[in-house]
Amino acid sequence: MAGGRERALRQRIRSVQSTKKITRAMELIAATRVAKAQQRAAAARPYSENLTGVIQHLAENGGITDHPLLSPPREVKKVAFVIITSDRGLAGGYNSTVIKAAEREITARRNEGADYSLILIGKKAEGHFRFRGYNIAATFNGISDTPTYADAQAVGEVVAEQFESGEVQEVVLVFTRFISVGTQQVAVRQFMPLTGVGQEGDDTRAGAAYEFEPAPSTILESLLPRYVTARLFAALLDSAASEHASRQRAMKAATDNAEDLIIRLSRVMNRARQDAITTEITEIVGGAEALHQSQGSDPDDLLLDHVFPEDPFDHAAHRPTRTHHFSAGEQL
Repeated sequence: MAGGRERALRQRIRSVQSTKKITRAMELIAATRVAKAQQRAAAARPYSENLTGVIQHLAENGGITDHPLLSPPREVKKVAFVIITSDRGLAGGYNSTVIKAAEREITARRNEGADYSLILIGKKAEGHFRFRGYNIAATFNGISDTPTYADAQAVGEVVAEQFESGEVQEVVLVFTRFISVGTQQVAVRQFMPLTGVGQEGDDTRAGAAYEFEPAPSTILESLLPRYVTARLFAALLDSAASEHASRQRAMKAATDNAEDLIIRLSRVMNRARQDAITTEITEIVGGAEALHQSQGSDPDDLLLDHVFPEDPFDHAAHRPTRTHHFSAGEQL
């Protein structure tokens, strides 16, 4: 029994060691990717925020105001949710926090009497919402790890088509905003229409007077399509950086837990080995004592014979002894 337990513990330790190697490798890979993703997100965010601010200033200074992206809806009958998650798991609570925030927002809008549709980015969001029977309008997979501007354009075309056709009156963006390697926050932002959505920060240009060349309406016509793609691309980059940072932390915690588990299992295995040795010695001594009681021999001799058996190649031990009888007058 003790030997079987020791073998099982050895097998368990080898399994945990293999898992530790995998989690350690994934931690190092995520650490190398998060730096590049952080740089891309930091480079794209100012362009998206400044473009949003420019469009608002153009609209406030004589630009077109009847464009669907700039006109608040009279009645919100249907809301589209763009939800960004990852294609792979093992990232801690990254996907679950985004999905829970989206579900809360969907429930709130349905309580207000509005219908909804989902535009999902990432296999984790698709699997979750499809399994629960949500209304899914479009899905995009394979772009969450390293998104490109072309990926953002493809998603933006679907979103803009639904909004401009009047199928939905509002578009809400749910993603994870990257703040630092140790901090990421779930963000729920109104994406369309643009009214009421300012820069994510202090707007220092409010109230300033500008002269536009060409006319504001002409500039807006060219900037509005870029706004959709730029905002989506910035959100995708933020989500990608957040995914890698979350995976790095999760894999580091898994590696540390595996190391602790190996130490605890090694201690248990050592105790099992000591118990097995003690049991074997006890069985040897008990067997020697039982043999002594049955044959009347000295148990110490029996124990020595068991530990140091007679050498079969010792010819001196098996050599016959010759006995010589001396007569009375024979000298030694």
